[in-house]
Amino acid sequence: MDVTVHERPGPDRPRGERRKEGRPATVRLAVWSARRPWRALAGWLAFVVLCLGVGSALGTHKATPADYRVGEAGRAETLAAEGHLDHAAVEQVLISARSGPLDRAAAGAVVREITARMAKLPEVAGVAPPVRSADGQRLRVAVTMKGPEAEGKDHVAPLAAQTAAAQRGHPELRVEEVGGPSISVGLDTQRDQDLALSEALALPVTLLTLLAVFGSVLMAAVPLVLALTSIAAAMGLSMMVSHVLPDAGVGNNVIILIGMAVGVDYTLFYLKREREERARSGGRLGPEALVELAAATSGRAIVVSGFAVVVSTATLYLATDVVFSSLATSTVIVVLAAVLSSLTALPALLVVLARRAERRAVRRGQPTSRRRAADARAAGNGRVWTALLRPARTHPAATLCLSVLAMLALAAPALGMQLRVLNDDSHSREIPAMQAYDRLTGAFPDLRVQHQIVVRAPAGRSPEVAKALRTLSARAAADPLYAKGTDPRVRTSGDHRTTTMDLSTPHKVSSPEARASLDRLRTRYLPATVGQVPGARFAVSGDVAHDTDYLAHQDAKLPLVVGALLVLTLVMTALVFRSVVIGLLGALLNLLSAAAAFGLVVVFFQHGLASWLFGVDPAATQAIGSRVPLFLFVILFGLSMDYQVFVVSRIREEVLRGVAPRQAVLHGIRASAKVVTSAAAVMVTVFASYMFLHLAEMKQIGFSLAAAVLLDAFVIRTMILPSALTLLGRAAWWPSRPGAGVVPATEGAPLAARASAG
Repeated sequence: MDVTVHERPGPDRPRGERRKEGRPATVRLAVWSARRPWRALAGWLAFVVLCLGVGSALGTHKATPADYRVGEAGRAETLAAEGHLDHAAVEQVLISARSGPLDRAAAGAVVREITARMAKLPEVAGVAPPVRSADGQRLRVAVTMKGPEAEGKDHVAPLAAQTAAAQRGHPELRVEEVGGPSISVGLDTQRDQDLALSEALALPVTLLTLLAVFGSVLMAAVPLVLALTSIAAAMGLSMMVSHVLPDAGVGNNVIILIGMAVGVDYTLFYLKREREERARSGGRLGPEALVELAAATSGRAIVVSGFAVVVSTATLYLATDVVFSSLATSTVIVVLAAVLSSLTALPALLVVLARRAERRAVRRGQPTSRRRAADARAAGNGRVWTALLRPARTHPAATLCLSVLAMLALAAPALGMQLRVLNDDSHSREIPAMQAYDRLTGAFPDLRVQHQIVVRAPAGRSPEVAKALRTLSARAAADPLYAKGTDPRVRTSGDHRTTTMDLSTPHKVSSPEARASLDRLRTRYLPATVGQVPGARFAVSGDVAHDTDYLAHQDAKLPLVVGALLVLTLVMTALVFRSVVIGLLGALLNLLSAAAAFGLVVVFFQHGLASWLFGVDPAATQAIGSRVPLFLFVILFGLSMDYQVFVVSRIREEVLRGVAPRQAVLHGIRASAKVVTSAAAVMVTVFASYMFLHLAEMKQIGFSLAAAVLLDAFVIRTMILPSALTLLGRAAWWPSRPGAGVVPATEGAPLAARASAG
């Protein structure tokens, strides 16, 4: 980070005034906003409205099925699509008794009514004859929709309406509809409800936390308003960007999750410094000068911190996965929006509020000394943090060893982490379609999993391919891994070059048996049958294949993403603080924090403690969502950089003033303690609110982020970091030599007379 030494105030220069030449862009932007506060506020609000307006007009471009294709499963889906043999959208109408045996006459009447109703719909391509379950207690009617499976959820409402009408006419029976389209609609509805719930939980809890920090409704509203407007702008921008980088349906959840956290964080950093400078100046500086001082330090820290989050999150693009790209895009956009609001709207808002407070004080005839005292109390750090820092101050070596060992103990369970793609087995059973799915697959287990075999061969080999597939089906019929009594239908494209066949297995998608059936199909049955046809190429798709290939794809990309993240954050930290040691220390501490969070998420979710302690749906436990670790690793690195930049910047300021390294560490951490604690409290409450959502991955992400922030704020920043920096002394800043040759500044001198260190 660049260091600019400013002149001390002289007789012809007002105290606190800085030379304009050489000021960083962040300071110039803040000064412009402070001198023209109403223009700056109007400009920010116009930007937010413009983003929302343009975004709403363009709409959100959702990711298509082709965007999700990876591995062999993706190749199979591409081949099927090229041959126009995509899976059609199919809804199953399940008819069963509410209690006792099924009334066959009544069930037959429902079948006839459903068939007649569905056949009249323009969305329906055909209605199959009813199929009775093995125990004879349930009937199902398959309704095939027109168009590809991916578009089914957009046209399923009329079918659901006809099923509901049949149910009203036969209340003695249970008539329900389920299928891929209706499950997708149920998931989307629940996701929207979760989004509303997260807002309803996060806003009041954040406001209460900020009230406890500031003791003023007006000041508590400032971070909240800026965070909300940043989120609004980010949502509009994400709609626009989705036409270049498609949205995978998780964008708004991430924007709220990250936007509320960093938006409040950045505002707290700025407010804390502005209050400190106001208290230090004793009322001798005006609001504009105070904003300039805050911009020269915390403003630059916000920019560096935001840039760190953006750079670390951008490594997710290396995973070449539409979901990770969507997560990265949403995070980058909302962080940039939060940084922009902190550098423009926040300085303007602070000046407006300061002028308002001064006018009220003059009208009431109150001396400014009362406000100065309040500011001094707000800038104070209390005895709690002095006590918390005592172990690092008095016994740094022992504190460092014990703290690191404790974090490693928390991280140990992560070695047994089991990943899986969260699918129909793990979706919340509060969705009515999932309840119907369980009843359907319980009665018709052959509908649980279907492997789609796709073969591409010369047109003249089409009969040989069909014969080989029938041979494969006969072999599978004798294998307990596959469903019995089914007649797989072989379909051939119009050009006779593409052939498909679905093979069922009665096991759950995430079961070892389902995975074994896929492996046996790919490695034994297909090579021995279709593989013997000259010129034939084959691939297998389906839910199990997609999950298996996705995990393999992610495992292959993991070293690239993690390696790039470590290198980028290390280089960036080293450049910012001009210290290789600080860069290495930051990377190691971030790794330690992430590892401890992974260990806790394994204990709570994979081992089921969350189900017992918090009443979490068991479907969300027993395994960790495949996307959770990589997303968490990247986001935790970014969020940890927030604290790293802010805390180390304060320590470096003290070192630049000529303070001894040990005292600089303690002073710097004490100076940032209150705002770090407040920011951590806000982050934890926002992240913890996601534990109340239904989506299993969001539960796990929210819990682990909350746990990681707590550990980072109260263990890493109060125990490990100060102990390590105390033991390293001046070596911590190698190869630079901050503070060498600097005349120590007096305690009463304003910040403008000191080095600007960010």
